[in-house]
Amino acid sequence: MRASQLFFPTLREIPAEAELASHRLLLRGGFIRKLSAGVYSYLPLGYKVIKKVEKIIREETDAAGGQELLMPALQPAELWQETNRWEVDTLFKLKDRADRWHALGMTHEEVITDIVRHDVRSYRELPLNLYQIQTKFRDEPRPRGGVIRGREFIMLDSYTFDRNDEELDLSYRKMRAAFARSFARCGIDFLIVEAESGAIGGKDNQEFTVITPAGEDSILHCKECDYAANAERCEVADRGYEPSNEPAKPIQAVDTPGAKTVEQVTGFLKTKPENLVKTLIYVADGKPIAALVRGDRELNEAKFSRNLDIYKLEMAGPELILELTGAEVGFSGPVGLKGVRIVADYEVRSMANFVTGANKTDTHYVNVNIGRDFNVDEWADIKVASDQDPCPRCEGVLQAERGIEVGHIFKLGTKYSEAMGATFLDEDGKEKPFIMGCYGLGVSRMLAAVSEARRDDDGIIWPVSIAPFEVVILLLNPLDEAQAAAAVRIYEELQNRGIDVLLDERDERSGVKFRDADLIGIPVQVVVGRLASEGKVEMRLRWDKQNKREVALNEATDEIAAAVQAEKRKLLDEADKYTV
Repeated sequence: MRASQLFFPTLREIPAEAELASHRLLLRGGFIRKLSAGVYSYLPLGYKVIKKVEKIIREETDAAGGQELLMPALQPAELWQETNRWEVDTLFKLKDRADRWHALGMTHEEVITDIVRHDVRSYRELPLNLYQIQTKFRDEPRPRGGVIRGREFIMLDSYTFDRNDEELDLSYRKMRAAFARSFARCGIDFLIVEAESGAIGGKDNQEFTVITPAGEDSILHCKECDYAANAERCEVADRGYEPSNEPAKPIQAVDTPGAKTVEQVTGFLKTKPENLVKTLIYVADGKPIAALVRGDRELNEAKFSRNLDIYKLEMAGPELILELTGAEVGFSGPVGLKGVRIVADYEVRSMANFVTGANKTDTHYVNVNIGRDFNVDEWADIKVASDQDPCPRCEGVLQAERGIEVGHIFKLGTKYSEAMGATFLDEDGKEKPFIMGCYGLGVSRMLAAVSEARRDDDGIIWPVSIAPFEVVILLLNPLDEAQAAAAVRIYEELQNRGIDVLLDERDERSGVKFRDADLIGIPVQVVVGRLASEGKVEMRLRWDKQNKREVALNEATDEIAAAVQAEKRKLLDEADKYTV
């Protein structure tokens, strides 16, 4: 491709709407353009990256046994109603002219299950792995980061169907390896972290996360072992929370007029949030329950429900709180609390002489102590994990970082097959529900993840595997016959070798060409300038611009092709670390 013919409208000014570096660079480099909130067009450079990412994902998913199909984005409401997911709040819904409701697919569990329940009848047809790469739609309340979280996006979703849990485990491991190999070949470092299943459901699931300060997900991981989880899922060990040896002081009721929040109470009493215990009243499966966490911590409702086997958890309303405690919201406490199961986080066990609500409006207790003033019915890990909490798998501590989720895999089990009556005949002729898994990878999100993780002050640093071009030839003076001839010679020879190359022969200043090459992040840069008259060109790598070297013109094509192949080999070697 010649740069004079390429549509890549670069921007010199930083767009005011772009807060994240990746968003700014993708806009400035002419990769994407915004149409509306969370909706973007992919310009030629951006779409080339997308297609290269898709190619890698297809190769790895095919190698894991996948078969590609394409399912409709427009889906009848009846399918979503079968699985009780029609009320998902991020689902785009619309009516046709016959007044029938439809959804724009944000995922395709229902559709793929419908296909399989009609066309797969015997265990002999299993295992089965079907996948697609398709545009999805999600009514995001707060789109952000350009294509990090959009309302329209491109995603791979794969679905496996197996006879039993053992075979699902194998399918799951194959797809986990396929995802890991895909990310490695795309040149990004990632963590595989435990996660909550959300609206998809299922018993086990993991996220693939790119660590970056720009990420919207809070990730905690241990450097002493391989444990990693997002904040919603992360466990905290109970070690280190031994009862305090601090002498107990006399409990005392203190007037705290209008002080309901942790900040208001601790400010009024001139103490720290970590010296207060919050008492949160819920209804768990129809029965009242109190959750106790330290004042500077947050309750993790997902862990609370999971660790206590709660099916339905609801925050108690003001009327019920008044009935149970005798006080308004903001003054609940464990002392004297009757008929309510008290569950405390392990951390509370090490506290002494702390502050709680007194179950009386405008009143708190100080110098509260466990055992003397109240008893805990059950201890559990129920708080949101944070930096330096004890690791649940080893003696290390957790480290908190931010990350971008780029993939998510689930063991669905029979959640969808049972709901939709999708069954097969086993070896004994008995009808059984399919055991399912699903696997999602954000193709368009990869643009943001890679450009966020691989960049410098000058622009994006694409890995050679997914760069819009593998090589750029910078012809500094198109009017110089020696330079022009050398540039065209290298350009044509690289094309003949199957190298994806851009020839920048525009009538622009050299500085403009260098800035554009760095901005759009082409990995191998070849500079054809004054040295061309001596039969030489300059070659440098985008991530190592200072180490440029002179190459003889008659050796340039071999040197450039070798550099491209070496970088591809490094990525493949990294991918080969991940096997089933």
